[in-house]
Amino acid sequence: MSVLYDPAMARSAGRDTVQAWRPAVPGIREVLHATFTEHAYPPHTHDVWTVLLVDRGGVRYDLDRHERTAEPSTVSVLPPHVVHDGRAASGDGYRKRVIYVETSVLGERLSGAAVDGPALRDPILRERVSALHDALRCPDDALEAETRLAFLAERIRVALGERDGPADAQPATTSDAEMLRAYLDANLFEPVTLRSAAERVHVGETRLARAFASAFGIAPHTYLTGRRLEEARRRVLDGQPLADVAAEVGFCDQAHLTRRFRAFLGTTPGRFRATSPIPA
Repeated sequence: MSVLYDPAMARSAGRDTVQAWRPAVPGIREVLHATFTEHAYPPHTHDVWTVLLVDRGGVRYDLDRHERTAEPSTVSVLPPHVVHDGRAASGDGYRKRVIYVETSVLGERLSGAAVDGPALRDPILRERVSALHDALRCPDDALEAETRLAFLAERIRVALGERDGPADAQPATTSDAEMLRAYLDANLFEPVTLRSAAERVHVGETRLARAFASAFGIAPHTYLTGRRLEEARRRVLDGQPLADVAAEVGFCDQAHLTRRFRAFLGTTPGRFRATSPIPA
């Protein structure tokens, strides 16, 4: 994950703060979290899609000379190469989270629909965008972020009026799902990507992830995390130092291992070890 703005050195102007980074997730150019009370964006364009969540307050902006509003109840999707600006809708300012998505994920053919209706009122879509932001905070969650991005992009395409996938995409099968599982098993402790797996299987990323979930009842990233935690439990009970366990099973540090361990087992690795009847 390449940090564009260090969180510890977030720019402050009054109560304005900015945090941005470039995650190692194919299809995402940049992630930006910001709180603004005074700043106003001048007219500008991007060569990527802007997927915007407003968590507090509201944003007024002109998109292709039409005034629009972004608020917490919507997901705003701004197309590439279309001029827009941005300013607080009230004196209280706003807090936002933005993902800049490459046109390889969301095609420019959707730009017209996005200009006409950039504010998508879809609670499920909003939840999925927020969950993607959470996954993008940690490099270990790249496979989860990649999978979430694939499903998110599909939902945005449908919301903007596209009903069919790419003409050359082939439907995934159970054997494709089994190939993905074998790929994950073979790279259990290594950084893995859905894109590389999809290229190997010759199936679209979204279809491959859906086929895996259909065949095994679990998302690819959830399966991988579960397998890693299975290996972590054995090492924890063997008495290995927790930092070593985290490194060996594919987590970036002990804190991330602990977070995942607690979410899965309801306790920390240290307490899990302490409950063992056999002294370590």
